This record gives sequence, structure tokens and C-alpha cells, in this order.
Amino acid sequence: MNIVLIMVDSLNRHALQVYNPDTVCRSPTIDRLAAKSVVFDKHYISSLPCMPARRELISGRKEFLWRPWGPLEVFDPRLPAVLNAAGYNTGIVTDHYHYWEEQANGYVEDFSSAVFIRGHETDFWKLPEQGDVPAWVDKISEFRSAVHPRQYYANVKDFQGEEDFFPAKVFSESASWLDENAMKGDFFLQVESFDVHEPFDTPEPYASMYSSEGSKDEFNIWPPYQMYNDLDAFMAQTSDEELAFIESQYLGKVTMVDKWLGVFLQKFDELDLWKNTMVVFTTDHGHDFAQRGVFGKQYPHYDSHANLPMIVYHPDNNNVARRVDELTQNVDLFATCIDAAGVTVPDESRHSRSFLDAVLGQGPCPHDAITYGTFGQGVCITDGTWTLYKSPVENKPLFSYSTMLLRPLIVDNPVDGRVGKLPEKPVDQGYFDPTVPLPLWKIPIAIDPRTRENFLFNRIDDPEQKNNLWDSRADKRDTLLQLLKHKLIDEGCPPEQFERLGLEHV
Repeated sequence: MNIVLIMVDSLNRHALQVYNPDTVCRSPTIDRLAAKSVVFDKHYISSLPCMPARRELISGRKEFLWRPWGPLEVFDPRLPAVLNAAGYNTGIVTDHYHYWEEQANGYVEDFSSAVFIRGHETDFWKLPEQGDVPAWVDKISEFRSAVHPRQYYANVKDFQGEEDFFPAKVFSESASWLDENAMKGDFFLQVESFDVHEPFDTPEPYASMYSSEGSKDEFNIWPPYQMYNDLDAFMAQTSDEELAFIESQYLGKVTMVDKWLGVFLQKFDELDLWKNTMVVFTTDHGHDFAQRGVFGKQYPHYDSHANLPMIVYHPDNNNVARRVDELTQNVDLFATCIDAAGVTVPDESRHSRSFLDAVLGQGPCPHDAITYGTFGQGVCITDGTWTLYKSPVENKPLFSYSTMLLRPLIVDNPVDGRVGKLPEKPVDQGYFDPTVPLPLWKIPIAIDPRTRENFLFNRIDDPEQKNNLWDSRADKRDTLLQLLKHKLIDEGCPPEQFERLGLEHV
């Protein structure tokens, strides 16, 4: 059994007709894949953002209660290493530039082959532009450091057409990988397109496909969201027209990615791979577009960016479409891919549970409820019907636990900034995680939470999660708080998290 995992970064369910028939966005390739696959309706994030999500994929361990964005730990199992040992040929094709940053050591080194497409976002591919730049670059720079848009512009300024843009390169290189390697034995191929991630720089015909008004010279195609003050300043002066234009460029990216995904999947037809290849199509997280005055994928993790698309093709299903309305989350991809290969899932993958039985229609999904979140923020739990977001209380400790002294990339920390600050002096070292046979550093971390407000929503009655029932449905709130505490105990977390989240007396 071959296995192909396709991740399209920041892909929203509501942009896809298979989840939202009313969307104007066209994605015929994804529609065709869904028409012969299992579509999961309650697939969720685990840890956010980009690299925490990938640590879970690669190692099967949730991290959002233990540490921020950083390298793999020495004790982490590695998905490609497990499959290599089982005789698989493994490969990754990606333009996800975080993989070649200091904070991502260990994520790709165990693949048998790797193809990197350089230049997306702030990838240090070319020297940042120093001279005059187009108006759209200056427009982006109004609300973020000019270093970022100038770096991106230097990387893409010589692009001539859509063949030069990142989805075309990623999926074309992935098709070439199949040409070269598909007949050499069982394989696992991980394909990652950083698009549809920002900046929402989209070539024609996609730039005007969903909007006939405005241009990137006039409207910002890379709104800020990591830094609170920058986001507030942008939202204070933006307009409905600008917000609509930004989302139109995102939808254009979705259609562009879909086209080049089609080029890749065409290779399945040419090489007759559908008969012996499982295909998992999903994302790491979604991306909000100012629905609640914010961009991105920040806590609170509303379904608009936390409930993810996932489509799974398996040849044993005989091209019959089916939907699954049970809970899964991204950390489960580790165990599911290993299970599909007929390999025993390592015990070290603490949190991953295979949903292969659900793919094959032979059993239920593995969760009655799931937890998810971002390090230093609140914690979310859903049972599929009800969703609760428990925010941190004031003046409680937070520590990062790791075998390493990291220079962590803490995306949600406006005080310390995003990169480069050394951690504070560790307060202890010891065996804090009973599943880890090594001592961990315990490092104090200060992070300003996005909010201290708590939330309770009924997903069925209130799918847009507008009506906070925290006070009015105390019965359901208390039931979910009890469930959250039990889940955290079962999954394991540092003991101070219960105090930090106000759960010690629940």
C-alpha cells in the first residue's frame, strides 16, 4: 500500500464546495477527489500553529501544553523513520520554508528524499530588496516590518506567470517524484503546499476571478495578526471593500492550488496508482478573515479555522463516496499512516490514534472528545456538539518543558517578539513527563493571552459560534469542564496547567 499525504496550508472548509455548496470558489480537482473518497466532517486541529502541527504529524505527540514552536525532541518518534524501517521509500516535496529554519531541526532529516521549493513568505532565499519597490510592497509595510514584504518581493519579483508560483512548482515536482520513484516499491510521499497561506499574492487569472474591483496596490494582501497592536491598528482603518478583496485573493489561491493539484493527481491516472495508494488530503489549520475582528488562526480557536477539511481516498473503498461525522484531529495522522502501512504504531507516539477503521467503514473514530490549542493560550475541547474554550486566569505560572534550551519562536508573544530572544534561566531539570525517559528543562515563559474570557457554544444550533452560553448553560459548562480536566489528566500535561486554567477545583 502506497501512502500520499497532501497538506495545503491554511485551507478553510468554507472555501470548498464539498463542505460549503454556497461558496463561489471553484475547486474541481478537490471535488473529484471527494466524489470517490471518505469526507470527514469533524476533523480538527490539535496544536497550533505551523510547526507545532507538524510535530504532531511527524511524532504523534501533542505539544501545546508542554512547549512552544521548536525542533523535534530527541525522544520523538519520526513518521518517515518508522516507514523507512518497514521497507518504504519515503519522500517529501514542500515549499514550507519553516522546515529550513533553526527552530525546525529534525523534521525532514529522516525522509529518504526531499525536494525543497524556496522563496515563500519570508524565506531567506534571496537578499531582501533594498531599493524602490512596487506600491503593493509599501502597502503591506504599513502594518508590519518592511523587512518581511521586501524579502518576499525579492524572492518573487522575477516571476512571469503562474508556472513560477509556488503551487505549480510543488505539485509539478511531486508529479516528477512519482515518475522517478513510484515503481521502485511501496512509498510514502508527503506533499506540502505552503499556499494558500499568506501573503495573498495571486497571479492572473486568479487575482480577478472572485473580485472585479481593487488591486494589491490599493489594498493590503498581507494583514498583520501575530502582533496585537499591529492587528488592532489595521482593523481600525480597514474597510469592507478591503476585507472583501483580501478574501477574494485567498479564494483565487485556492483555485490555483486546485489546478496544480490536478496536475499531480493526473499522474495517478498515468501510473495506475489509484489501485494501490491511499491519499490523505488535509491542512494544518484554517485562516480567519476578520469574522470577529481578527485574522489568522489565533486563540480562541473557533470552528472557522479549527474544524478542518480532510478527504481520504482508499482503494479498498471501490471509489464509493462516504461521509464520517465523528471526531478526528491532526495528531491522528501519524498513527493512521503507520496503520495503513501495516506497521505497529510506536508507544512513544503518546497521543495519536488511528482512524483507519473509519476510513474503511469497519469501525468508529477513536475519540469521544478532543482537546486542542496554542501554547500559552487557552485550551479548547469539543465533543462534536458542544465546544468550550477555557482561557487562562491571571498571574499563574507557565513553563516550557524540553530536553533543549531553545530559542523558541513564540508566535503569540508581543512582549518578547517573535524570534531571537533567549529563554529565561531554567528553574529546574527533571523527569516531568513519565513517558519521556530523559530529564527535561523547566523554563519560565511569559505570554500575554489573547483573551481571558471563557466561551461555550452549541455547534449544532449555532454553527457560526456567535452565542456564548458560558453563563446561561452552567450545567453543560460544568460537564465540559469536568471532561476537559479528565482529558488533560488522561493525555498528560504539566500540573501547573490546572492552576493556570482554573481547573484545580473542578
